[in-house]
Parts: sequence; C-alpha cells; structure tokens
Amino acid sequence: MSDVTPPEDADARRAVVPVICYPTETLPQPDLDAYATLRADLTPVAEVLVPPRDAASVTVPAGHILRIHSVEGPQVGDLNLFNASDLSERFYSGKTRALHGTHITTGDRMWSCFPHLRPMATVTHDTLGWYGFDEFGGGVHDVIGTRCDPYTGNLLSGSQYHHCCHSNLTRALADATGLSLDAAEVHVHDVLNVFMCTGFTRDTGQYFMKASPVRPGDYLELLAEIDLLAVLSACPGGDCSSEHSSDTAPCHPLRMEVLRPAALTTWDSPPVNGYDRSHGR
Repeated sequence: MSDVTPPEDADARRAVVPVICYPTETLPQPDLDAYATLRADLTPVAEVLVPPRDAASVTVPAGHILRIHSVEGPQVGDLNLFNASDLSERFYSGKTRALHGTHITTGDRMWSCFPHLRPMATVTHDTLGWYGFDEFGGGVHDVIGTRCDPYTGNLLSGSQYHHCCHSNLTRALADATGLSLDAAEVHVHDVLNVFMCTGFTRDTGQYFMKASPVRPGDYLELLAEIDLLAVLSACPGGDCSSEHSSDTAPCHPLRMEVLRPAALTTWDSPPVNGYDRSHGR
C-alpha cells in the first residue's frame, strides 16, 4: 500500500479509457476453414509419452498437427517451440501475449522471436475452449508465466529442486539436439502453459494459479506453420492446484501426438518478418 496522498484529480486520472497497445485488425489471420479441411482426415505419424516430472521432445513437420493430450489425470505442461533447423528462432510468449492476450485458444497463433516474428503454430482445436474466464479472472493455456525453475526456488526458499520445468526442458532439449546441458539451457525460454489455469489477482495484481479444469481426453491442438521441435515438460505441480515445484503433488503423464493431414500436399511456411533491419543500423 502506497503512503503517498492521492492528488485531487486521482479519480479522473484512473478513469482515462484504456487503448489496446497492438490493434490486431491488420494482423494476418489463419484460414481456419482450410485448416478444418486439413483436420478432417488425419494419420498419426509419431507419438511421445511425457513422464510425470519430466520432459520429452518431438519433431513436427510444417503442415502437420501436434496434439497434446491429457491421458490419466489433471496435469499441466510447459511447452517450448523451436524452429527444427535453427534453435535461435523460438517461441516468443511475450509478443504472443501482447497480440492475443494472456491466454490463447482456437484461432490464436504462437509467434516466434525477433528478428523472425512469424507464426510458428496456430491453435486449431481446444477442448477447454469452453472455459473462458472465471469469476477470479482465471483462464486456461496462459502465456503469462515463465516456467517453474530452480533459480527462483533457491531465491525464495533456498531449495535445490531439479525436476522443475526449466530443468526438465533443458535436459530434454539437450537429449534431442546433442547439446551439453549448459549449451541447451540458454535456448530454453518462456513457455505456453498448456492446460494451466491462471490469472492476476484483482487487488494486488499477482500471478495466481488454481486447479486446472483439464481431464483425461482433453487436448490442445496446434498446426505447425514451420518445421518445429516441440519440447514439453509435465509440470511437477500436477494440476497446479497448490504448488508447482514438488515431489508430493499428484502428477500424470502427457502425450504428444503428431498427425499428418491426408489433404496435405505441399506447405508454404510464412516468411520471416519483412522489417528492413538496415534502417536501424
């Protein structure tokens, strides 16, 4: 609570109408009708089970679909996406949040980092799309949180926990690429919190989590706009109803499935961003 006396016009200042930072009327929109045609006939080509409190990776060719499944019980996952042939192009959660909002669902896109800034994947189906926002301001599939990590745990409590999502993602990326753990860690980035139910408290503006509404049979579906390396951690917090770095919370596996559309012939990936960087040099 501030100890500063509000000015006489405090209410007037607070009453100023907000303006959307990034109006999206001119944002390139996905062709959801065309994507629905692709979804009509799918053939599984790969499947990976992500163990509880661990992570795994899978390659998703452009034009293919990645489905992330809840298979045994309520469980959230932390997802990193990379250009499969260039790890420097990776998911940019902050810009995705600025363009689409704090939580994403069907029709929203996952954007890559500068200087590429192009769609990496498009959400084509979300069985939790019905949830919307609850009375607390909570929603599902957030691009707010960073990922649970050992550094913050050590900062807050002196813990040395190493099954948090940051560590899991680091090990899985190292396994997928042959990089050392130190070399892999610098590529691990802020995540899409798949199935996680989160928001900001109304009074203090703090990031909160609550029990995920996900149940076995639910899934989030992403269409790969470029060749992707997807790395997913099954969070040690389980459904994140009370904690997110724990060896005691009930945890369950997640399943990643790659599907090829029968209608897929060729795929034109979106070009990298057209900004001419020489103007800023």
